[in-house]
Amino acid sequence: MGDIYSRGILSDPIDLDGGDRVARRTYPKVAAVVGLDVVHVATGYFGAVVEFTEAAVTLRDDSGRDHRFRNTAGAFTVDDRNVQLVTPSVQKQPTRTITASGSISLGEVPARVARASRILVEGIHDAELIEKVWGDDLRGEGIVVEPMGGIDDLVTVVRGFGPRPGRRLGILVDHLVDRSKESRLAAQVDHPDVLIRGHRFIDVWAAVNPRLVGLDAWPDVPRDRVWKDGICDAVGATDAAAFWRTLLGKVTSFRDLDPSLVGAVEELIDFVCEPPAY
Repeated sequence: MGDIYSRGILSDPIDLDGGDRVARRTYPKVAAVVGLDVVHVATGYFGAVVEFTEAAVTLRDDSGRDHRFRNTAGAFTVDDRNVQLVTPSVQKQPTRTITASGSISLGEVPARVARASRILVEGIHDAELIEKVWGDDLRGEGIVVEPMGGIDDLVTVVRGFGPRPGRRLGILVDHLVDRSKESRLAAQVDHPDVLIRGHRFIDVWAAVNPRLVGLDAWPDVPRDRVWKDGICDAVGATDAAAFWRTLLGKVTSFRDLDPSLVGAVEELIDFVCEPPAY
């Protein structure tokens, strides 16, 4: 038994004054610039740096979700190397920022020549909201968003566009829920180069967080009333166009929108940007 204990970690006298100490492991230092792709070792979480302090790192994944992790030496990998993330020097701080859609901005670059593919939306307010949040992404990809004035003539609109490989059509629809008029019309379109996605709201206004205008929730509007008119009456607005400008002006990022709309728009952008398979 004595031999067993003599080989333990406490078999030698403890040197309380120092003596030879094992050197702490060091890692290459990498500046945590905005947009840097890293992996959190313990969880395997992959994302781009959006915020950094000496104590914590915030990463954003491809779905736009943010996660915060403690910043400790070796806790992250960059290019498959364990590193220590450090504060970027002022001189090396990149000009790239995060866009309203959550993507990494490429800065001031010319808009790409428009693709043949398009995204169609029901009305001008849908188009304005998408431009406010995803405008940088759309210009970078050369995607045009066009209002079509409702979807009553959806089949005719699709046929007139002539979708085919390299000329895809993405369509955003309001109130795309089971047994709605919109879902019945959408079901009439079946084409490999057309993708229809939507959100659950009667109008795109309702996909904006009502807290932006001081409401806990959007008021209920009777079915026999025009939804926008009912909302304006409920909030005391006399001019629907002016109220929309106020609401749109308060939207700063995808976080101000309902996830169902965000997911639909992201999927449509990916679809129309996908190269044709020959």
